[in-house]
Amino acid sequence: MTPDDIAAGRERWQARYDAARKRDADFTTLSGDEVAPVYGPKDGASYDGFERIGWPGEFPFTRGLYPTGYRGRPWTIRQFAGFGNAKQTNERYKMILAEGGGGLSVAFDMPTLMGRDSDEPRSLGEVGHCGVAIDSAADMDILFSDIPLGDVTTSMTISGPAVPVFCMYVVAAERQGVDPGLLNGTLQTDIFKEYIAQKEWLFPPEPHLRLIGDLIEHCAAKIPAYKPISVSGYHIREAGSTAAQELAFTLADGFAYVELGLSRGLDVDVFAPGLSFFFDAHIDFFEEIAKFRAARRIWARWLRDVYGAKTDKAQWLRFHTQTAGVSLTAQQPDNNIVRTAVEALAAVLGGTNSLHTNALDEVLALPSEKAAQIAIRTQQVIAEETGVGNVADPLGGSWYVEQLTDEIDRQAEEIFAKIKAMGSDGSITSGILRGIEDGWFMGEIAEAAFQYQTALEKGDKKVVGVNVFEGGVDAPLEILRVSHEVEREQVRELSGRRANRDEALVQARLADLVDVAKGDGNTIPPMLDAIRAEATLGEVCGVLRDLWGSYTEPPRF
Repeated sequence: MTPDDIAAGRERWQARYDAARKRDADFTTLSGDEVAPVYGPKDGASYDGFERIGWPGEFPFTRGLYPTGYRGRPWTIRQFAGFGNAKQTNERYKMILAEGGGGLSVAFDMPTLMGRDSDEPRSLGEVGHCGVAIDSAADMDILFSDIPLGDVTTSMTISGPAVPVFCMYVVAAERQGVDPGLLNGTLQTDIFKEYIAQKEWLFPPEPHLRLIGDLIEHCAAKIPAYKPISVSGYHIREAGSTAAQELAFTLADGFAYVELGLSRGLDVDVFAPGLSFFFDAHIDFFEEIAKFRAARRIWARWLRDVYGAKTDKAQWLRFHTQTAGVSLTAQQPDNNIVRTAVEALAAVLGGTNSLHTNALDEVLALPSEKAAQIAIRTQQVIAEETGVGNVADPLGGSWYVEQLTDEIDRQAEEIFAKIKAMGSDGSITSGILRGIEDGWFMGEIAEAAFQYQTALEKGDKKVVGVNVFEGGVDAPLEILRVSHEVEREQVRELSGRRANRDEALVQARLADLVDVAKGDGNTIPPMLDAIRAEATLGEVCGVLRDLWGSYTEPPRF
């Protein structure tokens, strides 16, 4: 890029920066020296390939979505939490908000994740143990008691039964007197990553895509600020993928959801801003930063050049990050505080929009209140003391970071080409569906996980306290334990709600839902009606299972 091109870009950035809102904060070093909001090539310099880097707030958004970086607004501290029943989790949410959390993120228990009620036989022993138990809209009311849903953004990490859980959230807002059209938050809904990595699905892929398409349409028309899909790479990485695989598989899933919206006749510039992403921040500091920068660039390029998005917002890749649970160790668990801090810093330097920091004891149990507080403080120290938010993309232009960014971009494009080649019609969607049925994604992740484990066992990769510096004795941790009385109480509450509701109305509403699901109408309105009548999650998912069937993963040897 010529000096004139670079100078013109700097002028465009300056105009956008001057027009943008900035925080009232001290943007100086610890020694009191002023720092510029962004840095780039010196005046009069040329820079080969600078168009791939650019300026913050400008296509291809490698350096961030906003010209101000975190000077405009910091990332949202969004701690993932949920355990026991709705009342217990509500208390934890109030603690998180009181301690400075900027948004909420709901962790659901296994029965909820699988679309089953707490009193089903297969739920026995699992209620409330890996997240909060939610059986009906009444539980959602309690979960957000005294937390105005019109004033807080909420992320919900659930995919298989995401749509009925979302309907419960909408009903809870209605009961608070909040206009659902004003809700802001994120629902995961990403069913492709379930087939690829996490394995929590309800139906075959096509019915799930039907529900997702219905949700995209409903939110675009009725709840414009709400993001109905958070495409997740986190679970792909936690399953053992490389950074490039995490990025490529996740963005490919995102492209497939864009193709789904286009197949519904929706305007990409209208529905694409409703897509967001969820990535893992692993322990390789610079690789993670490069991954996040490459993700923004690739998404913007594909949305503009392949899918025809014209607006900046439709080309933006907004993402939440969680530090790597798989990097935490049961040995010397205090070391996990350091690992989490390094990973969180990588996410911030990569430009994350929101962030969850794992607690030191999560390798053993759900976080204790003390461990959760340390995790929040980790983000706050980064935000308030390090000065990393004073400059947009402070590592931009680093030879190492830019080379890593380009390399991950290159590897991702190779993977996209393989996915498209697997399909029957040249689309990303057909390639993903074929890759799922053939076990290709699982095989790629398994091979990457095997290579890492082999390196770990040989000592080529080192983990402190596991295969190096193993000496020392940690004091036993007091971990959070969920009482089995939680399950018994949840089942009693559910039984009481069933006894006190209008059973005929519930069955009529469920029948209405099935009738719509048999045709091509949007399933969200009748599902909302069923939830308003206090139909349970298991009942809603059950009638749809009866209609669409269940999915069994083909055996792989």
